[in-house]
Amino acid sequence: MNKKRFLTALLTAMMLSVSGVAGASFERGDDGQEVIDIQKRLAELNYTVSNIDGNFGPETEKAVKQFQLDRGLESDGVIGPATYKILMNREIPPNRGASIARRMIRVGYSVLGTPYVFGGTTPYGFDCSGFVQYCARNAGLTLPRMADEQYYFGRKISMKQLRAGDLIFFTTYEAGASHVGIYIGNGNFIHAGCSTGVTVSSAFTGYWGARYYGACRIL
Repeated sequence: MNKKRFLTALLTAMMLSVSGVAGASFERGDDGQEVIDIQKRLAELNYTVSNIDGNFGPETEKAVKQFQLDRGLESDGVIGPATYKILMNREIPPNRGASIARRMIRVGYSVLGTPYVFGGTTPYGFDCSGFVQYCARNAGLTLPRMADEQYYFGRKISMKQLRAGDLIFFTTYEAGASHVGIYIGNGNFIHAGCSTGVTVSSAFTGYWGARYYGACRIL
């Protein structure tokens, strides 16, 4: 199999994987009007939500878990399609963030194999933050240029909360967030590595696992 056919096959397999990761859901750390609607409905059903503020925090998560337990659902605190339909009596709305995440990752795969170039921001060569900025821009998002700036741009999330499209950061040549990539699910991320160019790597094992720094959500 030649290199072009191999990359095409790899891209297809990866996108099939991503499509199952970035589905619509609401979970701890989310916010907005849709979360307010969920909180109101939980309160109407006598689950404890003292602050209907649109922030999916610990109290809302606890209420969701109890609702799921009472309805015989998996009590994970995440409002996926099944929980949403029973709670809200309608289908879960399309997840705009998931759509943008898929576009970002699709753009990243389209330049798989592009060489690393310090300061690079185009398909002729990328550095890590230039690659992430390029993917975001082509998905309709504006990000700062540098990795540490990108880290502080988004909302901080835990490793447990990671989903496709989140940005993940590593400590490499200097303290703090000095390397960045895009999480694609299943413990992997796509990034522009100094020695590899744009590639897919394991985020939590080996070289990168030892240097994991944190993550943020920009969607």
